[in-house]
Amino acid sequence: MKKNMKSIGLGVLGGLLPLGVFFMLDSTSYSAFTENQDYATEQIEPLVGTKVNFAASEINEKLDFTKASEESVHSVVHVKTKVVQSYVQRDPFLEFFYGPGAGRERKQFGSGSGSGVIVSNDGYIVTNNHVIQNASEIQVTLNDNTTFDAEIVGTDPSTDIAVLKIDKTGLRAIPIANSDDVKVGQWVLAVGNPFNLNSTVTAGIVSAKARNINIIGSQNKEIMPIESFIQTDAAVNPGNSGGALINTQGQLIGINTAIASQTGNYAGYSFAVPSRLVAKIMSDLIDYGMVQRGFLGVQIQEITQDLINAKDLKDAKGLYVAGVNADSGAEKAKVKEGDVILKVGAKAINSVAELQEEIGRRRPGDIVTLTLRRDGDIITKEVLLKNIDGNTELTSKDELEKYSALGATFAELSKEEKKELNISNGVKISSISTGKLRSIGLSKGIIITKMNHEDVTSVEQLTSALKDKDQKGVLLEIMTESGKKDYVGFGL
Repeated sequence: MKKNMKSIGLGVLGGLLPLGVFFMLDSTSYSAFTENQDYATEQIEPLVGTKVNFAASEINEKLDFTKASEESVHSVVHVKTKVVQSYVQRDPFLEFFYGPGAGRERKQFGSGSGSGVIVSNDGYIVTNNHVIQNASEIQVTLNDNTTFDAEIVGTDPSTDIAVLKIDKTGLRAIPIANSDDVKVGQWVLAVGNPFNLNSTVTAGIVSAKARNINIIGSQNKEIMPIESFIQTDAAVNPGNSGGALINTQGQLIGINTAIASQTGNYAGYSFAVPSRLVAKIMSDLIDYGMVQRGFLGVQIQEITQDLINAKDLKDAKGLYVAGVNADSGAEKAKVKEGDVILKVGAKAINSVAELQEEIGRRRPGDIVTLTLRRDGDIITKEVLLKNIDGNTELTSKDELEKYSALGATFAELSKEEKKELNISNGVKISSISTGKLRSIGLSKGIIITKMNHEDVTSVEQLTSALKDKDQKGVLLEIMTESGKKDYVGFGL
């Protein structure tokens, strides 16, 4: 009897030990999953145009995924990148002859891979921004193993979406479903190239919608992230970034972007940018070269029990307006602090992610109807969306070219800024994305005062010089917003 009791005790102890280890090690992290080694019925052909007609989808689930798999793999591509980051190793001998910042250019080489989705038969491809970020060369391999060089049409770090273009027609574009119709619990397939394994299909269900995991903002503090992910338990791994999340009819419902993982590999959940938001972003990037983003002009807060008690709210539905920005569309529409946003248009809103997604689908100049609860009454307000500069103008590619070069957009300094920094000339970086200037460490807010020892006096002068194909090397005198001066150099 004692012997048996001893055996039972050892068995229980053996079962408890791994359970204890599990709880000790349970620390989930979120990661984008590019493989960075070194460092119905209307089938659309998006795009080009501005309007995307979503394919009709039926939530009539069938557990036969063969047709959807066979069709979708022809619309998913393998994206491979080469990264060359340049920096100047300062040399006192050269500085003696050529001035501060002179030195020898050094380069670091890397590579990466991910996936992409063909969205038009003439070569437009959607992927993740982090797949192609800082890439000096991009190649796209189709399902038939043919390979093409790709160029970047545009990027949007706020949603982690980018659009590429290859010189090829007759491609099989994936039909795009309306992600609003996606239901929690429905079957979905993830299609991509994990671990460089082409045309891999995995299955799972939708676990949640409008999920915010704070991954985009954590990787880039300079952007205003928009996260409203579709969460699934379909297996995805490094290399799946930018691949397709499809329904059982083979229609795109999202772009796979991130995973919840302790190891960097699949551990249960993955996250995809919903197709309706993707469609708007890619339309903007193709038509304008940049995203036309509208803003309500309010500060919002999710409603908790503590907020209900503090503000004497009726229930937890909606979002609480904690503040209204001056001269915004919300202020002009007389939205007030203390209002509760219940709907945007016909869509009920109960989280920050849902509101971000709804507004993120619209452009400056659009008017949205807000349903609000104020002092117990239900009212509606028509709000005109404005851009970050407070107006409703859309910026064209041609206009953008005047103010941008090497992945950065520039702006003139005001008299007040020059006086504060005690300088008489220079231009500042107003925004920056994938390109040469970001690869050498420049960021938004940096001021460029000289180029190749010549004073920079205007945006046009700087962008024209940076685009000069006869330039072999560039030395910039820069200044931080705090007034610290430095020098950076790079080759072209």
